[in-house]
Amino acid sequence: MLYQAYQAQADIMASLRGFAGIALQGFGQLHECSPSVADSMPLRTLEAGYELLGRVGLTHTRPPWRIDTVRVGRRDVTVREEATEVLPFGTLLHFAKETEGRRLPEMPKVLLVAPLSGHFATLLRGTVQTLLPEQDVWVTDWHNARDVALADGDFGFDSYIEYLIHWLEVLGPETHLIAVCQPCVAALVATAVMSEAGNDCAPRTLTLMAGPIDTRVDPTIVNTLATSKPISWFERNVITTVPMRFAGARRSVYPGFLQLTSFVTMNLERHLSAHRELYQHLVDGDEEAADVTRAFYDEYFAVLDLSAEFYLETVQYVFQEHRLARGVLEFQGRAVDPGAIRHTALLTVEGERDDICSPGQTFPAHDLCSSIKPMRKRHHLQPGVGHYGVFNGRRWQQQIYPLVHNLILANST
Repeated sequence: MLYQAYQAQADIMASLRGFAGIALQGFGQLHECSPSVADSMPLRTLEAGYELLGRVGLTHTRPPWRIDTVRVGRRDVTVREEATEVLPFGTLLHFAKETEGRRLPEMPKVLLVAPLSGHFATLLRGTVQTLLPEQDVWVTDWHNARDVALADGDFGFDSYIEYLIHWLEVLGPETHLIAVCQPCVAALVATAVMSEAGNDCAPRTLTLMAGPIDTRVDPTIVNTLATSKPISWFERNVITTVPMRFAGARRSVYPGFLQLTSFVTMNLERHLSAHRELYQHLVDGDEEAADVTRAFYDEYFAVLDLSAEFYLETVQYVFQEHRLARGVLEFQGRAVDPGAIRHTALLTVEGERDDICSPGQTFPAHDLCSSIKPMRKRHHLQPGVGHYGVFNGRRWQQQIYPLVHNLILANST
């Protein structure tokens, strides 16, 4: 009933947003016909209110990547999205660069692993844009579980790792693996499994950014919530079924709207303040400042549902039982041994002010990967950034990315 109740409320809000949209169209016509009247303070205030009303609510479809060109050297190069492989729960998406005339130099292959934690992979748009000029980039573009038919089967913790291994094999040898946040555990496991099997497609480098390798270290609010109840409580209280109107009808999921609610609640005053500022920017006619906030929340309020089995197993294995950190994690019934990784270089990155994955939680990967030579391992703690600043924004571009790029270059043939 949880999902049905949410959907009923969402339908009501959609009607209100539709009304606000009609009102905003009227304001647009007024701006054309009588700019001086439309620019009066009372009408600007009313128009700003209608825009905020129109922005209330969530979306459940992936936002566009909006990466059409990239600067390579001194040239602007066209970027085209190519679905290298489409599987039921995710697409291996390639950002292919197209040129006319002179060929681009061959670039290292990078598989960027996006989180599957309630938001779409487009949350890493800034990460991709920074990587593209010097790397050949693929991303794990995860699908919304509510759009995946029951006939396509389950998708659990092992399934996620299977997807990564398969996609690394599709890309072939000499691929570099970068994982952001939640998938750091899966990326490390995939690398260990492939290394132990002698798989030639094991990644050349592994970069783990702000990921929960060992959440026993300085637990955050997110970690405390995950350990505050037994896994049976989560199964009873946050798992629901997809309504009949969607392609994934009757599939058990952890809804994206619940995940977003928990994130917003963690920093409620910050989000309220951002919307108050948006309202004031609109009233003041500061469209440039308003666009920054609009873009962020268009992305932040686009949510996807997780399959129930993946969510529950991730909570249990990673956040409650710390199986990888304790050396008891299994993949397909066999023990996972990070010590089997010998030929993959390792970089871990953490943010000093990260309140989702606190400093110290990603670093234990170095102890787990005991067979990697010290000269091929590096850890970086980025001062002054929170969770999102590790993979987006100025410090990512100017201070963190150069370390990632140097690691890739040093381990490319």
